[in-house]
Amino acid sequence: MTATGGKRRMAPVDEQMRVLMGGTEFGDPATRTTMERELRARLEEDRPLSVYCGFDPTKVDLHLGHTVPLRKMRQFQDFGHQVTFLVGSFTALIGDPTGRDKTRPMLTPDEIAENAKTYTEQAFAVLDQERTRIAFNGDWLSKLTFADVIRITAQFTVAQFLRRDNFSQRYESGNPIHVSEFLYAMMQAYDADEMSTDVQIGGTDQTFNLMAGRQWQEANGHRPQICLTLPILVGTDGHEKMSKSLGNYIGIAESPNEMFGKAMSVPDAAIVPYFTLVTPLHPSEVDAIRFGLESGALPPMEAKKRLAETIVGIFHGSAEGAVAREYFESTFQRRETPDEMPEYAVAAPIFLADLAGGPGRPRGRTHRGRPCRQQGRGAPAGAAGRGAGEWRARG
Repeated sequence: MTATGGKRRMAPVDEQMRVLMGGTEFGDPATRTTMERELRARLEEDRPLSVYCGFDPTKVDLHLGHTVPLRKMRQFQDFGHQVTFLVGSFTALIGDPTGRDKTRPMLTPDEIAENAKTYTEQAFAVLDQERTRIAFNGDWLSKLTFADVIRITAQFTVAQFLRRDNFSQRYESGNPIHVSEFLYAMMQAYDADEMSTDVQIGGTDQTFNLMAGRQWQEANGHRPQICLTLPILVGTDGHEKMSKSLGNYIGIAESPNEMFGKAMSVPDAAIVPYFTLVTPLHPSEVDAIRFGLESGALPPMEAKKRLAETIVGIFHGSAEGAVAREYFESTFQRRETPDEMPEYAVAAPIFLADLAGGPGRPRGRTHRGRPCRQQGRGAPAGAAGRGAGEWRARG
């Protein structure tokens, strides 16, 4: 029931809170308490909230880590809230300095436009395209006058920015910090007020920028947005954040078998966080998996196979997820020969360790075996982790 006694149009507040707060991470308990209280109050208004997350199209090929905020946006969509995918067509000209120890190179407008097209197409693997509003912050930021910029900067201090780790470290080491980088957070703050945002979603590394939005909204006499921050997804190595440069990523455009195999290499400690942050499972289902793992009733291998199948299903469909699971079980658990394998002609004797690397892969020479002179086949070392198929040599 609503505060006025009428029947609610939206889902019950407690149900929404359980899902929408799931997986969130804040820097301190006080911030979590504040955001929980304010989100509950907005949900009790029984109306669709204005929710957004901004994406600077600096990348072309997305990996699973990029989908963490998209998944939270999809949860808001499923509850009937208004979700905006904001393309940072103007902020990308500067580049977010978050986590950088040097200035990010600027992109050209043409590069941004092309990247944005590819980015949004991939994002719709998670978001409901029909219920997603696409906006470009260049539509309003490019129209600001210098007087507008002065008015915005007057609400912030240099001391605020220098308290950020990446800026303070660069300042102490004597590395340059450009004024344009200070403006990035202010432009993001302007976005929030321009769109009358109720909720902004971002990574924990974006906390400063999201809180700047609250500050700017209050300065304009508006109710401050609720900031929901999410942890950075750990890579398949279980230690570093997911990154293509570190090779610990799962690309969302990869083949089902490759995707499944990589997901199987996720360490046991990351199983529950992956289910929480990147899959559509309800918190009650994730809790059941957590309890099963902790009690020993659910073997980690089985949990990983369900995780891998779910991830493949998100981007390729549930049928492909089931096929990828069967391929993995038959090839790497039952050691059966796949129906289809790539074949490569070998013109001369070759070490098995080099063969396992495959065409275009780095050739490991540390653990070389004996030369392969006859036809042979075998899964590359760590194939289960990489999702690679078997290699067949003909010589």
